[in-house]
Amino acid sequence: MSIFVQDLRKAMSQGGTSQFQEVIRQELELSVKKELEKILSTAPQNESEHTKKDLEGFRKLFHRFLQEKGPSVDWGKIQRPPEDSIQPYEKIKARGLPDNISSVLNKLVVVKLNGGLGTSMGCKGPKSLIGVRNENTFLDLTVQQIEHLNKTYNTDVPLVLMNSFNTDEDTKKILQKYNHCRVKIYTFNQSRYPRINKESLLPVAKDVSYSGENTEAWYPPGHGDIYASFYNSGLLDTLIGEGKEYIFVSNIDNLGATVDLYILNHLMNPPNGKRCEFVMEVTNKTRADVKGGTLTQYEGKLRLVEIAQVPKAHVDEFKSVSKFKIFNTNNLWISLAAVKRLQEQNAIDMEIIVNPKTLDGGLNVIQLETAVGAAIKSFENSLGINVPRSRFLPVKTTSDLLLVMSNLYSLNAGSLTMSEKREFPTVPLVKLGSSFTKVQDYLRRFESIPDMLELDHLTVSGDVTFGKNVSLKGTVIIIANHGDRIDIPPGAVLENKIVSGNLRILDH
Repeated sequence: MSIFVQDLRKAMSQGGTSQFQEVIRQELELSVKKELEKILSTAPQNESEHTKKDLEGFRKLFHRFLQEKGPSVDWGKIQRPPEDSIQPYEKIKARGLPDNISSVLNKLVVVKLNGGLGTSMGCKGPKSLIGVRNENTFLDLTVQQIEHLNKTYNTDVPLVLMNSFNTDEDTKKILQKYNHCRVKIYTFNQSRYPRINKESLLPVAKDVSYSGENTEAWYPPGHGDIYASFYNSGLLDTLIGEGKEYIFVSNIDNLGATVDLYILNHLMNPPNGKRCEFVMEVTNKTRADVKGGTLTQYEGKLRLVEIAQVPKAHVDEFKSVSKFKIFNTNNLWISLAAVKRLQEQNAIDMEIIVNPKTLDGGLNVIQLETAVGAAIKSFENSLGINVPRSRFLPVKTTSDLLLVMSNLYSLNAGSLTMSEKREFPTVPLVKLGSSFTKVQDYLRRFESIPDMLELDHLTVSGDVTFGKNVSLKGTVIIIANHGDRIDIPPGAVLENKIVSGNLRILDH
């Protein structure tokens, strides 16, 4: 560990004089600046300008990281948002739709956050290319939804994908298959920042390449990077030039995040005549969502507070479903003109998320990230809309995948809707064990997806397989102990059952 980092840590832990801390901080910033200049000097000429913008963005973030200390919110200042700052969706929907909905739609751009890999589900390549329903991938379903919109209303709503350097190449290859669809598709890349050695606080990368030993030296800095990278790509200006006014931003793995005409109409034709620059869709928390970021009133503005920003003493209070009843779905509606204005004024303020990682070789690093919803406080006249739970249907694990592949949902023009045959609107709680984590293993363990219309809760643990046409109802718990295996036979109906031990059905 370098001497000045040791000094800095010592000064901070002893509450040393701020003057001394400032000297140390400046030295560290100078060292990082030199390292970044060395990295930039290795960039090929055609990448130099782009790399320079990335590294400049990183340097600004790093500067702020060194300035800020402790949790970024003062818990005493957090208040419940005023009544009218979070509107119920029913109220927005009750206004109905105008006759000119097509001209309203023509002002919209759909942006999907497509920077993530499918590694957590055991897949190589972009997560958006995982098959989720009838061989359709997340990306297929997105394109189908927008094409259906454009055909139905005779409009031209484009799709924009924010890729990362991890997903860009594979995504672009696949886009050719949509050439004949009625959807214009654009892409831009989020920034590429160097990871920082946790001890020295210096970049791990030695040059701009991201192959060989440098593969792990770089990272995409979270979806809060959308504002800068969208602006820097030139695409923001292009779309404004085409008369587009709002973007609808969501995670590509949230299958509930479809274009909602009522929310769009509320944005374009506000009842009080004053347009919102930023709308965040929130939905009611359940016990499964206690970690989700929540909207609060803070210093007179709506503000997104994430669990990482909460002082340790207040984490349980933050998780309480009774005090903070809603969480952010990350479905956001944002004014393009406002993004351009704030970006040019350098006025978008997002809290820094410090994400610690350990590289394959064992090196501890940190990556500095930001979240797109955190910018809500920088925009004028922001609004939360409390939407139905159906607009939040993320697929993060194979447990989620089982739900969306099942007969709980029907698929129409790329959109999933809850089956009318299900008697209650909530989704069953599904917990599949580690034998199901990878998509490949998960698919091998189901001969067909069980009937889950009457299921409340499913827990599966150990070496378990399901035959064809299995039906699950009520609460079902299946636990194969270590070394045992359970095969649920074809046609089995399990209702409020606990199955454990060893169960092999032999073929005769």
